[in-house]
Amino acid sequence: MTVSSKIMKSSISAPSVSIVLPCRNEQGYIQGCLQSALIQDPPEGGFEILVADGMSTDGTREHLQQMAKLHPQILILDNPGRIVSTGLNAAIRAARGEIIVRMDAHTIYAPDYVRQCLAVMSETGADNVGGPMQTTAEEFMERAIRAVFHSPFAVGGARSHQASYEGPVDTVIYGCWKKSVFERIGYFDEELVRNQDDEHNLRLTRAGGKIYQSPRIRSWYHVRGSLTALFRQYMQYGYWKVLVIRKHQVPASFRHLVPGFFVGCLCVLAALGLFWSPALWGAVGLALLYAAAALAVSLVTAAGTQWTLLPLLPFVVCCFHFGYGYGFLRGILDLVLLHHAPDTQFVQLTRKQSPKPGSVRS
Repeated sequence: MTVSSKIMKSSISAPSVSIVLPCRNEQGYIQGCLQSALIQDPPEGGFEILVADGMSTDGTREHLQQMAKLHPQILILDNPGRIVSTGLNAAIRAARGEIIVRMDAHTIYAPDYVRQCLAVMSETGADNVGGPMQTTAEEFMERAIRAVFHSPFAVGGARSHQASYEGPVDTVIYGCWKKSVFERIGYFDEELVRNQDDEHNLRLTRAGGKIYQSPRIRSWYHVRGSLTALFRQYMQYGYWKVLVIRKHQVPASFRHLVPGFFVGCLCVLAALGLFWSPALWGAVGLALLYAAAALAVSLVTAAGTQWTLLPLLPFVVCCFHFGYGYGFLRGILDLVLLHHAPDTQFVQLTRKQSPKPGSVRS
């Protein structure tokens, strides 16, 4: 069934809120996400759910079609671009609501998520509002990644990882805007495979907009399940951050530069050390200093979560920093110096397996 026919079958009056949800090959995740979206406390005027599917091949599309037959507020759109930014733009352009609420397939949302978004937007007058990035995990490795995910050392003090923080921020996960914001500053940058949220929020703040985070807006993101997937995820974040900085000639935050600077210094010292021994000792000293810091952070993290996680935590910390740092340096090489097209490793999905459909995450 086409999008236009679905719109004709929905209520004559446009809903006040449009939930936009980009997805691709999300079998096992999309079920729980959609269920949490469908049971939202309905705002005055109701809501619609626009799912921009990136031509899924794993059964996601078939599940979406079944759900759309049961729930007329679900509208399915094709996203031939297959990336988040093109999916978001397609859904926002098709949205009929005055308020846009973004959701992500790897996340479960509290029943009052939309209601709290609207309340916080009204109370603060912010142009974009959202909640902190709370997480869920099941397997042992996932629990270790989850523990480090909320460490200020691992994420550079990013407030989006602080579950209790409320106040102005430079970026927020997902987001809730008036549709007029996109008419004013433009849509998501379709060059970006990653970091399209950060870039759009940077554009918003530079245009005088206000972004606000509130812990009343609750959602739970399911973390990656392996060190390899985590490394590749943050490698992509670092890689595409270069394009954001090149576009705006300024980083949104100093913390975005630190991992690349650290990894770059370590590599330069190690290379010089092949010919000059003081540089080699400098590389060894820097590596030992980092290892000591990573171990200290792991001890603090284990004490606040589970001691059984301790053997894995230093490796998880390294994946965050070395993944992002390597990606950032590679982005400078490819996108700034050589003007090469990105390799497949910087654009392909970083989740290899989905959980069993209907699994419960806590």
